Amino acid sequence: MSYTPTLLQRALHVSVVGSAGVLAVWSATSMVVALAARRLPGRLASHGRLAIGLGLCAAGEIGLTGLGAGAGWTRLVPGLFVVGIGSGFANAALGRLAVESVSRERAAMGSGANNTARYLGGAAGVAVVVALGSGTDASGLIPGWNVAALVSAGLCAVGALIAVCCRTERRSA
Repeated sequence: MSYTPTLLQRALHVSVVGSAGVLAVWSATSMVVALAARRLPGRLASHGRLAIGLGLCAAGEIGLTGLGAGAGWTRLVPGLFVVGIGSGFANAALGRLAVESVSRERAAMGSGANNTARYLGGAAGVAVVVALGSGTDASGLIPGWNVAALVSAGLCAVGALIAVCCRTERRSA
């Protein structure tokens, strides 16, 4: 998502304010879903929530592919909305998993490890997307975007499969 404004401004010729508005589709949706996720039934395990979130992110990323030369910003809105729902689920689940996976005395350590991993993952993710998506000029951004979105979808799908394969360990109180 950090690379989206570059595509919007350089390749699709959307203004700075307009690109912020388009990106708000993703960020606002993600925030609302993350806040609402705490109301999900407790019987849905955190790793299941993570798998659902990553699966939705993969689907949304696929929806962001296939841009052509004449594409407009409206073409991105459905995919950004689905990715927003997925990232809201995933972010809420990751925070929950971070504190569930350690003893109560180490909850702060679990939360800190989660935050550190988010920053490192975000930095690595931006680097990968920029490497895949950058072209020598604005016309190369659209094919690069399609490749980067497809790779992102694949990584989300792999993450969802890993989350599905995880089993929770029951601790005795």
